Amino acid sequence: MSLTNKYQSDDQGAQEVLEAIGTDKALAVKGNAASVTDAEELIRRTMEKFGQIDGLICNAGSLPYKDLMSTSEEDFRQCVDVNVKGPYFLVQKAVPYLKPGASIVLVSSTLCHASTVNPRYLLYLTTKGAVEQMVHVLAKDLGPKEITVNAVAPGPTDTALFANGMSAPVLAAVKNLIPRGRLGTPEEVAEVMAFFCSPASGWVSGQILRVNGGMA
Repeated sequence: MSLTNKYQSDDQGAQEVLEAIGTDKALAVKGNAASVTDAEELIRRTMEKFGQIDGLICNAGSLPYKDLMSTSEEDFRQCVDVNVKGPYFLVQKAVPYLKPGASIVLVSSTLCHASTVNPRYLLYLTTKGAVEQMVHVLAKDLGPKEITVNAVAPGPTDTALFANGMSAPVLAAVKNLIPRGRLGTPEEVAEVMAFFCSPASGWVSGQILRVNGGMA
C-alpha cells in the first residue's frame, strides 16, 4: 500500500508519517485544502510517483464555533472553502485517474444527525450538510464507473481541531453525551475509512456511517 498525505502546516507530523511508512511508499505534499491549484498539484505528484489512485480520503476540515449572528462573511467563506470547495474540486481533479473499484471517502459529522445541537455549530454543520449531499449525488454519478463514494460522520473525536479552545468542564460534558464516557480516537475513525477503501465495501456506496460510540 502507498500513501499520499496532503497537509497545510504540520511539517513535523508529515515527516513522521513519511518515516513510519517509508519514502518509497509515502508522499507528503504541503498545500492549502481550499486551493484548486494545490489539488491539481497533489494529484499530479501522486500520479507521478505512484502511477495510480485507488482511494481518495478528503479529511481536511475547518471547525468554527459560529452561530447565525456571530458569523461574518469571511467566516462563511473560509469554512465553505475548506469543507465544501476543497473536497468538491479534489474529487473533480482525481476522478479522471480513478479506475473501476476505486473509493472516495468524505467526512461529515454525527451532529448532522443529532436531535440536540449547540447553535454555535450552525456554520460548521451547514458545510457538512453539503458534504452529505455530495456523497448521495456523486454515488449516482460515479456508480457507472464502479467508483464508490461514502462518508464517515464522526462524533466527538480526540483531535486538536475538536478540542481547540474547549474548557475542561465543557469537554467533560461532551464525554457524558457518549455512552462509553470518552471521546473517540482518530484511529477508530481511520479504521472505518480503511473499510470504505477496501474490497469488503465494494457494494456499499452513497452511505453516511456514524462513528460515535453510540452517541447518535
